[in-house]
Amino acid sequence: MDDAQTLDPRGLIAEAYRMEGLSKADCRSIFLDWALGLAEPSRGPQAAAALLAHYADHPDDHPMSQVLREGSVAMGQRKRRAGGAMGRRR
Repeated sequence: MDDAQTLDPRGLIAEAYRMEGLSKADCRSIFLDWALGLAEPSRGPQAAAALLAHYADHPDDHPMSQVLREGSVAMGQRKRRAGGAMGRRR
């Protein structure tokens, strides 16, 4: 996979790891900004997993590590809409 500079060209994820006192909510906002800036949004889960591997030397409980872990799974899952007859209660 690509290197961290290619995956995070604006340095948003890198900066989150350098900042102290970030909450998980702060990291989610940073992650969303990063994800919206991806050139290929379909590669988001793989890119998040690669960044998580790149920053593996940081503590597992760092809020950005938690968000990247969630993003590498959640971004890859599509939500299905239960519409029509299947969406109505019977």
